[in-house]
Amino acid sequence: MTTARARAHSTGRLPGKNGADQRSPGRARIMGVLLILLSLIPAVLCYVAFASWLPSDREHYREYRAAEPCPAHATAQLKSDCLSTRRFTVMKTVIKTGKTSTYEAILKDGDSWRGVVDFGDPGPLLDRLQPGDRVTATVWRRDIVVLSKDAIRQNSSDAPRDELQMNAAFGMLAALVAAQAFTFGAVRLVRPRDHKPFTWNPYGKQLLIAGVATCFGVGLPAVWIGVPWWTVPTVGVPVAVCAAGLLHHRLRTRAAGGV
Repeated sequence: MTTARARAHSTGRLPGKNGADQRSPGRARIMGVLLILLSLIPAVLCYVAFASWLPSDREHYREYRAAEPCPAHATAQLKSDCLSTRRFTVMKTVIKTGKTSTYEAILKDGDSWRGVVDFGDPGPLLDRLQPGDRVTATVWRRDIVVLSKDAIRQNSSDAPRDELQMNAAFGMLAALVAAQAFTFGAVRLVRPRDHKPFTWNPYGKQLLIAGVATCFGVGLPAVWIGVPWWTVPTVGVPVAVCAAGLLHHRLRTRAAGGV
C-alpha cells in the first residue's frame, strides 16, 4: 500500500525554478506578445520627439532669435511676431526653494491688469525686485519673455531656449525603453521556458535605471556645455548598449557561480 502511494506520488511534476513560467510556456508567450505590443508606445513617443517635438522647438527658438523690435505704429498682427516692450509695476515676488521651487513676479500695469511671470531661477533680477519697482517687460507672441530693470535682464520661463539636447535625451530614453520591452518580449516568444536573465528583476530594473541615468547623464551636461543636440544620441546609445552588455555579463557570471 505504501509502495503504491509512493509510485502515485512520484508521477507528479516538481515545480521548476522559474515557477509557472516553466510549466506554462503559453503564458510566457502571451506575456511576450504583450511586451512587444507595449514597446510600440515608447517607440511612437521616440518618433514624436525626434520628428515633431525637437524640430518644432528648434524652429520656435529660431523665430524668437530672429524677431526684431516692433515699429512705432505696428498692427496687432505684426506685434505678435515682433518684440514689444511694456512698463509694469511689481506688486510682489515669490521665491520658494525646496522640493518644489517657485520663482514668480506678480506685476500690474496702470489699468486693472495683473499677471504672474514665472522664472526658472531667483537671479539675477528676481531676487532684487521690491514691491513698487518699475520694470520693463519684453513681450513676444503675447508672452513676457524678458524682465529688465536698471540694465539687469532675466529670461522668464516662457522665453524660448536652445535646449534641444533634453528633447533628444527624452527621445533616446523612449527608444531605449522600446528596445528593452521588445527584446524581453521576443525572448519570451523564442524561449518561453528559459528566458533568464531577461526578466524584470534584476536585469530589467537595472537596465531601466541605467537607461535613465545615461539619458540625464549625457543630456544635462550637453545643455550646460552647449554641444549640438545630435551628440546626445551619438554618445548616449553606445553608452547604454555597453551598460546593458556589462550587466548581462555580470548576471551570467553570477549564475555560473563566478565572482
